[in-house]
Amino acid sequence: MQTPNAADSAAFWSRGADELAARLGSGPSGLSGAAAALRLRPEAHERIAGRPARAALRLLARQFRSPLVLILVLAAAVSSVLRNWTEAAIILAIVLGSTLLGFAQEYRADAAVAALRRRLALSVRTLRDGVEQSVPAPGVVPGDVVLLAAGNLVPGDGRVLEARDFLVTEASLTGESFPVEKRPGMLPPGTPLAQRTNCVFLGTSVRSGSARVLVVHTGPETAYGAVAARLAAPPPESDFARGVRQFGGMLMRLMIFIVLFVLVVNALLGRAPLDSLLFAVALAVGITPELLPAIVSVTLSRGAREMARRGVIVRRLDAIEDLGGMDVLCTDKTGTLTTGVVALDAALDPEGRPDAEVGRLAFLNAALETGIDNPLDAALVAAGAKLGLSTAGVRKVDEIPYDFIRKRLTVVLDDGDPAGHLIVTKGAFAAVLEICAVAPQARERCAALYREKSTQGYRVLAVAARRCAPRPRYAREDETGMRLAGLLLFFDPPKADAARAVADLAALGVAVKVITGDNRHVAGHVARAIGLDAGALLTGEDIAGMRDESLWHLAERTAFFVEVDPQQKERIVRALQRTGHAVGYLGDGINDAPALHAADVGISVDRAVDVARESADVVLLQSDLDVLRRGVVDGRATFANTLKYIGITTSANFGNMVSMALATPLLPFLPLAAKQILLNNFLSDLPSMAISTDRVDAERLQRAQRWDLAAVRRYMIVFGLVSTAFDLLSFALLLRVFGADEATFQTAWFVISLLTELAVVLVLRTRGPAWRSAPGRLLLWTTAAVCAVALALPYAGGFAALFGFVPLGAPLMATALAIVAAYVAATEAAKRRFYAAATPRGR
Repeated sequence: MQTPNAADSAAFWSRGADELAARLGSGPSGLSGAAAALRLRPEAHERIAGRPARAALRLLARQFRSPLVLILVLAAAVSSVLRNWTEAAIILAIVLGSTLLGFAQEYRADAAVAALRRRLALSVRTLRDGVEQSVPAPGVVPGDVVLLAAGNLVPGDGRVLEARDFLVTEASLTGESFPVEKRPGMLPPGTPLAQRTNCVFLGTSVRSGSARVLVVHTGPETAYGAVAARLAAPPPESDFARGVRQFGGMLMRLMIFIVLFVLVVNALLGRAPLDSLLFAVALAVGITPELLPAIVSVTLSRGAREMARRGVIVRRLDAIEDLGGMDVLCTDKTGTLTTGVVALDAALDPEGRPDAEVGRLAFLNAALETGIDNPLDAALVAAGAKLGLSTAGVRKVDEIPYDFIRKRLTVVLDDGDPAGHLIVTKGAFAAVLEICAVAPQARERCAALYREKSTQGYRVLAVAARRCAPRPRYAREDETGMRLAGLLLFFDPPKADAARAVADLAALGVAVKVITGDNRHVAGHVARAIGLDAGALLTGEDIAGMRDESLWHLAERTAFFVEVDPQQKERIVRALQRTGHAVGYLGDGINDAPALHAADVGISVDRAVDVARESADVVLLQSDLDVLRRGVVDGRATFANTLKYIGITTSANFGNMVSMALATPLLPFLPLAAKQILLNNFLSDLPSMAISTDRVDAERLQRAQRWDLAAVRRYMIVFGLVSTAFDLLSFALLLRVFGADEATFQTAWFVISLLTELAVVLVLRTRGPAWRSAPGRLLLWTTAAVCAVALALPYAGGFAALFGFVPLGAPLMATALAIVAAYVAATEAAKRRFYAAATPRGR
């Protein structure tokens, strides 16, 4: 059984539900498990099985897309045509060694990230064989009947079969920021997408209520898939990816200049064209850290695994750099700054006296509503259960669901009273008070009571009620002329360690800003409790009347944003970005999704609703700022180690390439053969794979870091030219003092060049004195092992002869080691001057 033809379900919003289900081979009990398995797309099978996102063969082919690798392959082909088999074999062996190493590391990185992402896989409640099952979202197929509720992402385009107060946000498709109510029914075939109120669409999110939906289209056949196909574009380039690209462009320009210079000089000197070509190509590879993609992938994936052990799961690898570079954290207060365990403290009448009837009305409203789950309703139900309250004898007639504009929820009850139905409304104090008939003096007394309790740290809701004549359906217009029953006091105390966590983040250069829909009084109480400036406050009303330029100016100086709506949360994030900040946003609710998407790094928790978790780049396994602080530190360490590799490798390679380019017209032979350059580059890269495990100095973790191409270029030139100076000294000693022939010269300089590249890793890995900062164990032992190989190569018999190496005498080897020691000392001195003169840079 295959997936039904798309034509069978064309204009599915205009067909009868029973007819549509029959065409899809479905029914009220959904599909059978066997039928669903047959319809599952192959790519969905892979996602459910958790295979790496990229197939192994495609990942291997990607290693050969580099222009430099292709140049090497071309050079090997030229050597083969000229029957220079040794040169061709050596070049291909080294190319394969580098590419296979890169493939192995990236494959492991992909597998590690895939394993982490499987922990975050979204699931959907689906009817299979008439039984409700939890199915991975990619496993949903046409004909499935899915059960949706507030907070869910819609897994495909479908037809609404049953709905209860079902509101869906479709901004991703229609641009309409307000939720749309969906209900069963039929519509004309020509109904525009935005008006198809009997349909839901892939990628939209359920704002409130619940529904039973027949899935008609999945994947590319959906409206969202069609839009994506027409507007296919890569995701916005992250700051980290942009830095890597710009760095590559800088190296490419430098490489082209050096290669052309060497080719021209060799041609003028009348040297063999093939040797000149191979030498120039080898220079091109030597100046470029060809393992950079593998190094970056393995470093970031290792960082992701380490962060996962500490309770921070990274969904996008580049987000590690963004997390480490964050200098402003915006967060809601509930569950992060406060315990998140809300309890009902009291139910009061409008005069402030305890009133059991207010508690009973609130209990009925909370127990019978079917919208968004929230801790306030849970607290009301728990408090009612303790008091012995129940819904026995009460039938819910209708519900007017909560939304983020009205900020209230209404249920209509039939409790057997002959006076009619009972309308009970619960919500934000101001939102409920505005629909109540209250005398001005009583209104002022209630407002004063509300301010008093809020200032004491209580979350205050209002409850209103009225009787009305029965009718079949109720709407928002019925929320009028209500009687204010009283107030509900909830308490969510600040966490004991919240103040310390905020101070610790401040010590790392991360300013914490609280963005909440709560009122200013509760927010001010929390601010004072955790050490933030309660006076640095903006309300949603203030922001609504403010121009963007004013918000840019004030957002930096404000610690608390209160009474804000979801669109204002996003606007605050963008204002902070506009003034040069790297902004992280921590949220777990539906109304946090726009801000999570807009932030440089969106952060959520594993208990968050689907739409918030899917919008996040980083997911915390605990709703705790201290877990996030550790994530920031880990992110900075990971980025620091990535920059170590880039700075150390490019400066060493740059120095060696400049040395060879300068020596080419002065020496009677090439300073190194092409195969020797490639072997040098390959061996020096091996310890670099261990840089991801290196220790990072504490001072590197105290401030945010970001790509600074000018600093990388300055670093490369300064330390590269130090290397060049010692290379030229080596050339002079080998020719003038030892009178070295071609083979001896190349062997000695190969050893000196490789040893200096290895030793400098241990010097430049820290900004302080090298002897005060111990390297990571793996980096130290890998470097020592390759140093031993470098010293042994000239005496390796047939293998040495294959590369043109000859044994070195004791005086020459001792001189080579002395040059390496002097180079290490000079680099240490240059490092002190370089960092002393450098202007501190941060985000």
